Amino acid sequence: MINVERKNSYQLRLTRRLKEETSHRLDVYLFVPGELGLNAHVISEEAFYHSSISVSRTYYSDAYHLPLVHSRLASRNQLGSESYRLSLSLYAYQYVTAMERTTQKMLVSERKLRSERQKESSDVQTLREELCEQLNEMQKLSESILRKMRRNQPTDERLYKYFANIDNYLSWFTEQQLLSLVAYMPRGGEFSDIKRQFINVCERESEYRREQKYNSERVMEDPTRMSNKMRLLRRLIEYPITLKQEALELGGGEQKAVKALATALVMACVTLGVLRVREVVGDITALFVLAMALLYALREVFKDDLRNTLWRLLRRGRPKWRRQYVDPTRNALVGRQLEWFDYKRYTALNEDIKQMRRRTVAEREEDVLHYRSSSRMSPTRFLSGYEHTRETLYIDLLMLTRLMSKEKHHIFRLKDGQAVRESVERRHLFNLVVRETGSEDAPYLARWKVVVSRSGIVDVEKVAESGVSEGTSSELSP
Repeated sequence: MINVERKNSYQLRLTRRLKEETSHRLDVYLFVPGELGLNAHVISEEAFYHSSISVSRTYYSDAYHLPLVHSRLASRNQLGSESYRLSLSLYAYQYVTAMERTTQKMLVSERKLRSERQKESSDVQTLREELCEQLNEMQKLSESILRKMRRNQPTDERLYKYFANIDNYLSWFTEQQLLSLVAYMPRGGEFSDIKRQFINVCERESEYRREQKYNSERVMEDPTRMSNKMRLLRRLIEYPITLKQEALELGGGEQKAVKALATALVMACVTLGVLRVREVVGDITALFVLAMALLYALREVFKDDLRNTLWRLLRRGRPKWRRQYVDPTRNALVGRQLEWFDYKRYTALNEDIKQMRRRTVAEREEDVLHYRSSSRMSPTRFLSGYEHTRETLYIDLLMLTRLMSKEKHHIFRLKDGQAVRESVERRHLFNLVVRETGSEDAPYLARWKVVVSRSGIVDVEKVAESGVSEGTSSELSP
């Protein structure tokens, strides 16, 4: 199963968990409104791929406490310091990603509750009770996870520095997530008690960091310095569990061979033309010079066209890039991935993609961006105890928003018996269709609606799916 969410103003984040099977295939289709005028001349395929698409993979564990068990063994000198760092980092990273996703869901639920309150809907009470239950459960789980990690604080100085960095970041991160929920939490009722509980947890975490002397007074007094330090700690957590990548563009040698072949063919034609002109014209005259100039002009015109045509025919349907994934600790090759990216016509899409898109007459002019990856991993070479990876694909829509009009629009509506003019922003509806195929599972297809304005992504909503896989949730777990 694949999760799609908004990462920031312009980026979409696609995440999926890869199971034990060694082969995986992912197809991502982005349907862009035709009114934006997107084509290969405006934004080339290579330019969009290199600037707007990025991929990362990290280790993943179904057994949420397994990394913590490994870290405890390391703290008792039964494993090395590198194993301790990696295991604790994986435990922290899975907590962070689950916490982020849970917080986003809670914020969406809070906005939905406020909207239903304004409509005076009958579902307000049900939504309120569900949200209160989820918020209480989230608080208990987060406290439990942090308490379990702190239960075995290492005494070895080599291990303690890793523990201190991770503990410092998780404490600050938990505080930030809870405060973001407090800031948007509905007022009154049961939420007053929940808000006080969240604030108490944040105060305890802040005091805990102060007692442990994780941060200096100068850092704590300056929000900018604190944020920058925590961003650095986040990178230190992710480094040992993120597979290193070695990217390579395919077809370099073939491109040189095509260039040589095209040049040889054109020069052969030019040489034959020169010989023919020499036979017809005879001695070197002004007419002969003019004919030679015409032949060389034709050579310059057709040489590039012939080379490009041969190159397109040769590379059609073949991968353009290859990634190699390397374990950051052992520098061992653990997998490879081939990637494609191109612009497609709607008529060239497979029937299952067309059916999932369900395009109407109004969207006939859509442009389709297609990204495909085919990976083959080697679980036997993974870190001992881990057979899963978590892939994150980022799609940056900034280049596409630049094609949108800056023009302001106004609408009129009645308010208290008066005509009121209000400014509105122009929004465009993108459709994202994703198909995932494993070595054994049936294909999983899903479609999301992505509402985008020039200022960024407004909303992301899943509207259809088929072939749902089991056991792929990565929400906060005890």
